[in-house]
Amino acid sequence: MRSKLPLLFTYLFILALTTSVPAETFQTRDHLTPEEQELVREAQILDKRIEIFIKAADRRLIVLKGGTDGATAKSLKKDAEKWGQLPAGSRAELIRDIAKILDEAITNIDDVSAHDETNPLIAKALRKLAAETTRIVDQLTPLQAQAKGDGEVGSFEELIDNAESILQAANKLPPPVDKKEKSKNAKSKTN
Repeated sequence: MRSKLPLLFTYLFILALTTSVPAETFQTRDHLTPEEQELVREAQILDKRIEIFIKAADRRLIVLKGGTDGATAKSLKKDAEKWGQLPAGSRAELIRDIAKILDEAITNIDDVSAHDETNPLIAKALRKLAAETTRIVDQLTPLQAQAKGDGEVGSFEELIDNAESILQAANKLPPPVDKKEKSKNAKSKTN
């Protein structure tokens, strides 16, 4: 009969290792503030939820750019109760936050699409997200050239990957239907 002693020592060794590691090691940074998370939960309509994600990314851009002008400061003060304080973090963390926000937006669009491919809000939300993603990436491009360390480089890579996924999906959409043209065609068919 084999001794169970080596197995017990292995178990105790693994247990000692996992309990001696500080809890912070296993915690990950939330890419949204608690106020932003609440706004996302409240926004049940896809295009409104995408607008929340875009504004959350913009709030990180403000921090990355190093401050606000007079108009932005006024707007932030007005939004503080609803949106909370601007997020804090290192440049790598803020860029990774934006990448994760874009990833969450992609997931939300995919979820709606999986349940209802014909939902007209999918195309609307994806077009808006693609336009805003292009704007965000354009604003961050100068910072990418100055990336320091593996953390920042990795954050930029994640951001660019998510941005490319969004733009590729948007490029597969059929051209938008002009509501005026659609109503003109409907009227001409009835006459």
